[in-house]
Amino acid sequence: MTVQTTRTARFGPLRRTAVPLGILAGVAAAFAYVGAVDPSEAGHYPACPLLAATGVLCPGCGGLRSAHALVHGDLGGALAANALAVVGYALFVVVWAVWVTRAARGRPVGLALSRVHLWTLGAVVTVFTVVRNLPPGGFLRP
Repeated sequence: MTVQTTRTARFGPLRRTAVPLGILAGVAAAFAYVGAVDPSEAGHYPACPLLAATGVLCPGCGGLRSAHALVHGDLGGALAANALAVVGYALFVVVWAVWVTRAARGRPVGLALSRVHLWTLGAVVTVFTVVRNLPPGGFLRP
């Protein structure tokens, strides 16, 4: 048993899950705000600086509209606004669930990403960005 495991094992499940629950509260508050304030209406959120300066959609363009649609139960609209963001939201849910489960059981939590994982993630984001900015990738534009 490691020192970290011994130290966290003596705390109760509520104390061990305080950080993941705090993160969830922050994310829920952000989604609630985006759900209440429509990003499609001008003046509520700043414009994407890359889009404003170059006319190129960044990988995050449409992410707020995607979150707004998801909060309102419109999965199709969320995917249409930014499919990559929806995948990111789903990955967050999975990673958060693993985190809170392991923390509640007093087990160490670690997300070990290898170079292959990071390069793959970078390649997916890059391909998504390039494709959505080309004429055939119109279906990926918000």
